[in-house]
Amino acid sequence: MKRVLYVILVLILTGLVLKACIRADVEQVVLNPKNYEQESILNYYPYIKRNVTIDGVDYLQSEAPVGKFGGTFVTSTIGEGPKTFNPFNSKDNISSQMSEIMYDGLVTTDVVTGETIPKLAKDFKVDGCEYLIHLRKGIKWSDGKPINADDVVFTWQNIIFDGYGNTSTRDSVVIDGKLPTVEKIDDYTVKFVTPKPFAPFLRMLSSPIAPKHIFEPAVNRGKAYFDGFLSTNTDPKDFVISGAFKLKEYVPAQRVVFERNPNYYVINKDDQKLPYLDKIVYMIVGDINNQVLKFEGGELDEIGLQGANVARFKEMEKHSDFTVYNLGPNTGTMYLSMNLNNRKDKNGKYYVNPKKQVWFQDKNFRQAVDYALDRENMIFNIANGLAEPLFTPETLNSIFLNKEIKGHKRDINKSKELLKKSGFYWDKAGHLIDKFGNHVEFDLYTNAGNTEREAIGVMVKQDLEDLGMKVNFKPIEFNSLVNKLMSTLDWDMVIMGFTGSPLEPNGGKNVWLSDGTLHIFNQRLETDIESKRYPFEKRIDYLYTQGALQTKFEDRKKYYDEYQSIVYEEKPLIYIYSPLIISAIRNKFKNVYPTSLGGVTHNIEEIYIEEGE
Repeated sequence: MKRVLYVILVLILTGLVLKACIRADVEQVVLNPKNYEQESILNYYPYIKRNVTIDGVDYLQSEAPVGKFGGTFVTSTIGEGPKTFNPFNSKDNISSQMSEIMYDGLVTTDVVTGETIPKLAKDFKVDGCEYLIHLRKGIKWSDGKPINADDVVFTWQNIIFDGYGNTSTRDSVVIDGKLPTVEKIDDYTVKFVTPKPFAPFLRMLSSPIAPKHIFEPAVNRGKAYFDGFLSTNTDPKDFVISGAFKLKEYVPAQRVVFERNPNYYVINKDDQKLPYLDKIVYMIVGDINNQVLKFEGGELDEIGLQGANVARFKEMEKHSDFTVYNLGPNTGTMYLSMNLNNRKDKNGKYYVNPKKQVWFQDKNFRQAVDYALDRENMIFNIANGLAEPLFTPETLNSIFLNKEIKGHKRDINKSKELLKKSGFYWDKAGHLIDKFGNHVEFDLYTNAGNTEREAIGVMVKQDLEDLGMKVNFKPIEFNSLVNKLMSTLDWDMVIMGFTGSPLEPNGGKNVWLSDGTLHIFNQRLETDIESKRYPFEKRIDYLYTQGALQTKFEDRKKYYDEYQSIVYEEKPLIYIYSPLIISAIRNKFKNVYPTSLGGVTHNIEEIYIEEGE
């Protein structure tokens, strides 16, 4: 089988993990349409923003070429659209993406070096457990009120630390059962103190900052009220934001429209306030096929491509008005998981059928499923060869990847040997039977509309049926699937994905800690938190906690290497493959500098439409 050759982003490390970085001369690549091999081009983001003070205001100044103001950028999202515009309530990627357009954090990640750099903060100083943050003086919320230390302290103390909305950020900064502290030094200075040295904390300060005068009344009304605050039913006029764009219109199942924030604190070299674009429009397109049709029809300005479409788009590119970029391995992960829950709901009914519990909690069964998956066939037929098999929770371009884990090819005989060890056998018709005489049959879910996951589901069903299992494949609407995974817990197997970072494993804390809110394979509701943990869960709890407390990369990596080895052995999540990130964008947009960490539009405030287009 032909395998695509590609250049994986080269990562190097210097000193403390807080300074972990990617080579500054990182190469981006485009696909050669003739043979799918890649030709390297140096196309990284070359313009460092710098601090400037004008009339007492601490702006962030763009060094990119000065562009033209005006115009609209149209992109898209699949599925049903956002569930909330509150950045602290978001539990899905689309809602997070929409809300983070409007709310900036104290810091952000440099899309070339991977280093943490100031955003709302003018600068910061880290001294052991203390983080001193100096805010930009004179910058404003979209309603004209100043952004100051009161907003920062309120956000972290009264929203994040007090557990309002999605508690993922709070849970990720708990250190030995204790939270950091935050205090106001003066109107533009804030100090955080962690209980112990905690390597991931600086990067966690990228969490959005809320305007206190808008969010405080909602917090005062309690958590139940806050859960509905800034919902998709909220009047766009009620939003007060710090980011480059503000919500203008939301039409359910059709579009989300953002308009430029005239008070944004980033300026160009002529001291004019960015962004250049007047609007960003997200078309809600339902599924990937519809997304492709809309791009081909000229309705979209940007699209993320799956492998099956890349060859055609590369051929079209030669005579069209767009460019296709390959940004390297995806920073997220795609996986198959089984429900290992052995608990009962409030009515005394098991979340998972007891006979299925026996199968899913059997390591031999899980490993048999893993060995039955034909990843190479999936890559060839679904990703068109533009992917690599994945066997660990850390992505292929992660600086924490355990390279000792080599993975394996499909081995159906190995699968059968593992099943026999646990007493499974086959009847005359070839159906798999457990040692108690039960036919092995279960449901497999994924989110409808994601054609890649649906195609994977079809192939997983075929692979497992080769073992005599009966698999009922059921793509369902995303919200319904999330409800099953997070609330009712009534599911058997699922194909899903997690976003991630190649720079910091601690972002997966809520997935891997046994009481994490995204501990998907053994989800615990509030009443289940103290329930029994599997031995491997206990070990991962320890490794994840210790990995974050180390400050040297070499010390951290030992812990994260072991957790990856445990996941590979125990198979609570079975990883499938890592596709390349391939995007297309119209040539009329300028100041486009794609990077692996930032994607195509990481610098959306600097992007403009060329005059005459």
